[in-house]
Amino acid sequence: MNALIFDCDGVLADTERYGHLPAFNRTFAEFGLPVIWSEEEYGRRLLIGGGKERMASLLTPELIRDAGLPDDPELLRAEVARWHARKTELYTQAVAAGALAPRPGVRRLMREALDAGWALAVASTSAEVSVRAILDHVAGDDARHVGVVVAGDAVARKKPAPDVYDLAIERLGVEPPAVVAIEDSRNGLLAAVGAKAACLVTVNDYTRDEDFAEARIVVDSLGDPGQPPIAVLENRTSADPGAWISLADVRACLHR
Repeated sequence: MNALIFDCDGVLADTERYGHLPAFNRTFAEFGLPVIWSEEEYGRRLLIGGGKERMASLLTPELIRDAGLPDDPELLRAEVARWHARKTELYTQAVAAGALAPRPGVRRLMREALDAGWALAVASTSAEVSVRAILDHVAGDDARHVGVVVAGDAVARKKPAPDVYDLAIERLGVEPPAVVAIEDSRNGLLAAVGAKAACLVTVNDYTRDEDFAEARIVVDSLGDPGQPPIAVLENRTSADPGAWISLADVRACLHR
């Protein structure tokens, strides 16, 4: 059996810019933290895998002092967990309100894969409640056919470590050479290929200029009929994508 594993943020929807970033900044304001991430600064923070880890990167001695935070490492970890729980709540509220549009092609490609007997999964470093909220929003009724969802708290190491993909592949009960991952960032690409899966990359504004040398195909979007044709940025397969990525193009990623 073949399997298709989707990353969540930046793949299912453009969640980073329009979902996570506003939720981070609202959380900082609610907790009285002297921090506002611009789009550019957030792009740099995205190189850090995991929301709690991004928040923890704020904990310089100066911020700890200015925000009146405790010096004790355990207390600081507990405080970051509180911040992240509130941020996740704000993010899921935004998803429920319909603030995040699905990226083109995702629901169509899920349906094509299901019709062809492929297994589906999501592997993300975000909190599971956030992942399931966006998956339900994007996939609709087909979300129930996504057999495995592996989120960040299920593994010890976040992307670019392969842990989330290793676990997703194990739970799917398939062999890595039968898996295609769809990612949007170099960290995600490295995680997928580290688990010996093939990877198709669909870039966004934050990741467009990253190095995707290990990817089989790199596009600007998965595309959909009736929408502008996609741009194929890199192709190391026998596929010849048209105006959108088809399941045949995905299948071609299984073979170098």
